[in-house]
Amino acid sequence: MPNLPLTALALLLEAGFGYPQRLIGWIGHPVIWAGRLISFLDARLNRESDRFARRRAGGVLAVMVLLAAAILPCAALQAGLLALLPLPVGIALCALLATSLLAQRSLHEHVADVALALEQEGLAAGRRMVSRIVGRDPERLDEAGVARAAIESLAENFSDGVIAPAFWMAVGGLPGAAAYKALNTADSMIGHRTARHGAFGWAAARLDDLVNLPASRLSGLLIVCAAALLPGCSPRAAWISMWRDAPHHRSPNAGWPEAAMAGALGISIAGPRSYGGVEAPAAYMGDGRREIDARDIRAALRLYRWADALGIALVLLLSLTAFIAPA
Repeated sequence: MPNLPLTALALLLEAGFGYPQRLIGWIGHPVIWAGRLISFLDARLNRESDRFARRRAGGVLAVMVLLAAAILPCAALQAGLLALLPLPVGIALCALLATSLLAQRSLHEHVADVALALEQEGLAAGRRMVSRIVGRDPERLDEAGVARAAIESLAENFSDGVIAPAFWMAVGGLPGAAAYKALNTADSMIGHRTARHGAFGWAAARLDDLVNLPASRLSGLLIVCAAALLPGCSPRAAWISMWRDAPHHRSPNAGWPEAAMAGALGISIAGPRSYGGVEAPAAYMGDGRREIDARDIRAALRLYRWADALGIALVLLLSLTAFIAPA
């Protein structure tokens, strides 16, 4: 079964090289392509004059079209590469394509940019950098708020941007990861309970919650295990925080890696925040320090690197097991 070695190689390649910015300028990125299709479907199928039930049905249709557009070309491409080329070469080319569906390196870079901005230029620069990765009002954030937002984004996107696409890649190869990425993009664009998308985005939001369920728990466990390997981190506190606080998060999935990371680092993240000038209540993850800064972002990045390495090691181990099992 080529999906496991494909996933392991894709993770290693993306961790080492990322997705070249020059390629984005030339041909774009799968998330950009999915976003364009979602915007088109939103404009065509989500008319404000339609009744709630019709708009919800339009959203279901949009998700079906989006998934077909992601799965069918990737399935044909993977099948063709594996059939026409020697298996190692076909797997390597599929893995190279699959790197575009992972975000290990870019996630680390974006969060590290927030820490660097706070360290070298102060609060205003930190707010500017964190606004690139979170949707809350940056002008309302103090230094601790900027640090919390960056660490929350790191933990949540470790699940959404790394472990979840890798999980579905291991299950369904290139088409599985592409389907996940398209659905996750749809949730970020139309899966909000707003007047426009409350009905139309229902299918995208509910299905995204479902497909993220296994990866969110796995990412939390990887953070707990990584905490056991890092001096100054507490795997016990990470475990306790994860099981105690995650069920109280507004998301059924994001709380697992966030609470695990907060507990491991002895800090408290999440909590109330502001979107568009409107206060949004939210539970805190972790019961540690709330006054945190760039040093805590750096500690979170170290924990993330170890958790990510453990995830890659797990896929490599499963690949090896699958390879030798028939013998």
